[in-house]
Amino acid sequence: MTAHLIDGNDLSRKIRAEVAHRTAALKARGVEPKLHIILVGEDPASQVYTKHKVKDSTETGLQATLETCPADLSEGALLDRIRALNADPLVHGILVQLPLPKHMDTQKVIETISPAKDVDGFHVASAGALMVGQPGFWPCTPYGCMKMLESIGYDLRGKHAVVIGRSNIVGKPMALMLLQKNATVTICHSATADLAALTRQADVIVAAVGKRNVLTADMVKPGAVVIDVGMNRNDEGKLCGDVDFDGVRQVAGWITPVPGGVGPMTRAMLLVNTLEAAERANA
Repeated sequence: MTAHLIDGNDLSRKIRAEVAHRTAALKARGVEPKLHIILVGEDPASQVYTKHKVKDSTETGLQATLETCPADLSEGALLDRIRALNADPLVHGILVQLPLPKHMDTQKVIETISPAKDVDGFHVASAGALMVGQPGFWPCTPYGCMKMLESIGYDLRGKHAVVIGRSNIVGKPMALMLLQKNATVTICHSATADLAALTRQADVIVAAVGKRNVLTADMVKPGAVVIDVGMNRNDEGKLCGDVDFDGVRQVAGWITPVPGGVGPMTRAMLLVNTLEAAERANA
C-alpha cells in the first residue's frame, strides 16, 4: 500500500479562491476586510511568515498591514497599540506574530486582543467557545487539519483519533475539534507510556510535537490517516515533519507531506478567520 497524499497546496488554493469570492461580495457592500499584523523584533522565520501572510491576504483581496516594531519595544507600548487597534472599526483582525521577545508576557499580549478580532484563535475566549461548541475563531493549524480531513470525505464518527502533542495552539484544540465530529480522542505527550501501542489503534493520527520521526511505520495501523503538523530540518537541512514520511507512506491510507501539507492550510485558515471577522462585524 502507498498512501494517498492530502495536498495542502491544492486545497489551500481552493480555499483562497472562495475567500476572494466572499471578499469581493463584502467590498461590493462597501466593507473592506482588514487584517493588521504586528511583528516585534527581527526573528528571521517570523519575518518570512508575516510576509507570506500579507501576500496571501493581498492576493485574495483582503487588506493587510504589517507593522514592524523594534525588539526593545516595551510590553506596555505593545498593549497600548493593540488596544488602539481593538477600538478601530476599520480593523477586523489582529495578529501578533509569535514568538515575542523574552521581556513580554505572551499570554497577556494575546488576552489584550479583542476576542472579536482574535483571528489566530488563541484568546481564552476563543478557547472557551471551542470547548462549549459556540461560535468563535478556531486556531488556524488544527482548523486547517480538519479541512484536510473534510476534503477527502473522511467521516470521523466513531473513529479513534490519536493526537500527539498537547499544546494550546495545536494539540488541545485539535482534540476538541475531533470530538465535535464524534471521534473518540486520545491525547498523547512526552509522559505517555508506550506511545506506539496507542497509535497502532488509531484510525487518524495527528503528529504535532516538533520532533523528527516521532511516528514511524511500525506505529501505524494499515490504512490510517496521518496528519503531520511538524516542521523540522533533517540532517541535510531539508524541511521535514514529525512523521517518517517515506516509511509511514507505505502503511497509511492517507498522509500529508511536509512541506506542502498543513503549512499552506494554516495560512489559508487565517484568511478565512479574517473574512469571517469582517462579516460578523458587518452582519
